Amino acid sequence: MIAPAAGQPTPTGDADAHWMRQALAAARAAAARGEVPVGAVLVKDGELIATGGNAPIAGHDPTAHAEIAALREGARRLGNYRLDGCTLYVTLEPCAMCAGAMLHARLARVAYGAPDPKTGAAGSVLNLFAEPRLNHQTAVQGGVLAAECAALLQGFFKERRVNPNPLRDDALRTPDAAFQDLPGYPWAPHYLSDLPALAGLRLHYLDEGPRDARRTWLLLHGNPSWSYIWRHMIPVFLAAGDRVVAPDLIGFGRSDKPKKDAVHTFGWHRQVLLELIERLDLRHIVLAVQDWGGLLGLTLPMAAPERYDGLLVMNTTLATGDAPLSPGFVAWREMCASKPDFDIARLFARGNPQMSAAECAAYMAPYPDSGHRAATRRFPAMVPEHADDDGAAVSRQAREFWRQQWNGRSLMAVGLQDPVLGLPVMEQLRASIRGCPEPMRVEQGGHFLQEHGRPIAERAVLHFS
Repeated sequence: MIAPAAGQPTPTGDADAHWMRQALAAARAAAARGEVPVGAVLVKDGELIATGGNAPIAGHDPTAHAEIAALREGARRLGNYRLDGCTLYVTLEPCAMCAGAMLHARLARVAYGAPDPKTGAAGSVLNLFAEPRLNHQTAVQGGVLAAECAALLQGFFKERRVNPNPLRDDALRTPDAAFQDLPGYPWAPHYLSDLPALAGLRLHYLDEGPRDARRTWLLLHGNPSWSYIWRHMIPVFLAAGDRVVAPDLIGFGRSDKPKKDAVHTFGWHRQVLLELIERLDLRHIVLAVQDWGGLLGLTLPMAAPERYDGLLVMNTTLATGDAPLSPGFVAWREMCASKPDFDIARLFARGNPQMSAAECAAYMAPYPDSGHRAATRRFPAMVPEHADDDGAAVSRQAREFWRQQWNGRSLMAVGLQDPVLGLPVMEQLRASIRGCPEPMRVEQGGHFLQEHGRPIAERAVLHFS
């Protein structure tokens, strides 16, 4: 049976409608996970054999389409890669990959819902099922509950077009409403989009205090946090009469979020920060860094040493590619790879029991779905591990700068409960920072040390005065 023309639903029987509703349920489950809502069910002799939902994002797998998942599970359950006598119901017209798999499986029939005018291989772009030279013909019918299937897809993509003034088609912007009434974060947003490295993306930063202050605190966050993490320390710095600049790295916080993981590179993020410092003409900087804020931030001062007076360094490292990564970090990276959309709020709650539920939830505010989380997925794998990795060479140069050329003052604070970048890692880093005194040890502090930040900020103000 040849598929009808796109947009022309075919009358369906009760059985087809029933099974397509099961596929729609699988599609909705995929949407809840942040995947494109496509679902599929495999049926034989009126019995449900397997269900599949889209999972390319979660699995980092371009073949993880709903149809493939259902075919794999069905073959496993039936004990045969040939699925003779089976019907596959899928909410969206199959692509060429899935159509080829269906033909190889020897399906008796395929029924799909909405046509796909961009990649459909059952009549919209091409029709593999109508190729007479193939050694198996699978009957295909389109338009089964087509309106419902199309509406689910349209609604999913409409919700993701949240940017009223899009700067790029390949990036998302978290709605402003997501940042309203966050506890302890009253400061007005500032934005830049004209830095050359941004190429039209919008970078968010906080900029508080007098522009001519004697001291400017440049606060660089890590992954998966954002400038919200500095909320306990900023008031201390402002009370001292200082200026505070706290950017959100691209992909984090209120900054724009590229859709593709691969956009994020060490060199690109470093260049954005260098251009931000130049654009704002920051001087008398005390650089405050933690986690990725240090991986990137510790490579910045050597580019313009005259701008920097001090360094406040917390639970971070220099990844130079000529020394093994810490076991704690390797475990963290493996967890992120296996659970790329881990619950950020839960992560903060587990390591910081003193935080309120609202504070923990604020760390998830920038990420309404997994489409906004390319950066949080990508950053663990970006840490330079080998000598030729992106960022490794500049990190080795930075290590020599801190050892030989740094003339400013330094203060180190260490959260002793950090399993990733704790005291042993920080002592190694301290040995590479010229003149760095014994660290301030925070007994109850974990990896996200800024959550215990007020006493650290108070000591830093005195230390750098």
